[in-house]
Amino acid sequence: MKTLKASVAAAAALALALSVAACGEGGDGDAGSKITIGIKYDQPGLGLKTPDGKYTGFDVDVATYIAKELGYEPGDIEWKEAKSADRETLLQRGDVDFIAASYSINDERAKKVDFAGPYLLAHQDVLIRADDTTITKPEDLSDKRLCSVTGSTSAQNVKAEIAPEAQLQEYGGYSECLTGLENRVIDALTTDDSILAGYAAQEQFKGKFKLGGFKLSNENYGIGVQKGSDLTEKINTALEKMVQDGSWESYVQKNFGPANYKNEPAPKIGVVVD
Repeated sequence: MKTLKASVAAAAALALALSVAACGEGGDGDAGSKITIGIKYDQPGLGLKTPDGKYTGFDVDVATYIAKELGYEPGDIEWKEAKSADRETLLQRGDVDFIAASYSINDERAKKVDFAGPYLLAHQDVLIRADDTTITKPEDLSDKRLCSVTGSTSAQNVKAEIAPEAQLQEYGGYSECLTGLENRVIDALTTDDSILAGYAAQEQFKGKFKLGGFKLSNENYGIGVQKGSDLTEKINTALEKMVQDGSWESYVQKNFGPANYKNEPAPKIGVVVD
């Protein structure tokens, strides 16, 4: 009898352990489960990890909304830095469930990962001083000092295709370009308008800069997922709801509004603008 009772007790304990383990492994939003999301840590207005360990920005708000629709509370989210060069690798290795990190959809990336969205149509643009009246069209950059980060294609595109006489200066980071712009060492900073708006909206820069509004390229921001993932359709459904219930517009105004960012309307899910 003692042996039988011990066996029953052991079986019950095993069943309980398996039940607890199953909860920890669950799918979309199961009790005790987590979701890992890749974002930028260094882009104000889009994805920024603040000194006190918080995460802010448009991409963060969008990702949090998606996670909620998938069944996860904010406390269930584990944020992971997704630098531009690492995004495909993070998805392919399964280090993250999805990525929201100013991730432009293009054919080359689509060979390696799948995309939901797009959820924002950005454009390459320039940021200039608020009192600058000499730069009103792209061609005006020809005799100006143009800045972008080292290795960026943005400034090279402008110099090669629009303003060949521009004096290109490459700094280690956008913050350095902003300091140079503020101190009149450079005349314009170029990258995606959403990134520029995020920097310009920072408290210390409010009223000092403005966007040129030149729309030098189309950048369709998508949510990156692992190739073949069933999350793509679920995320698209969440994005559509986010637009319909007004959350998308509120996130745009919250994160870019102070920079007077003239954003495009919410893009149609599944339609990439060339």
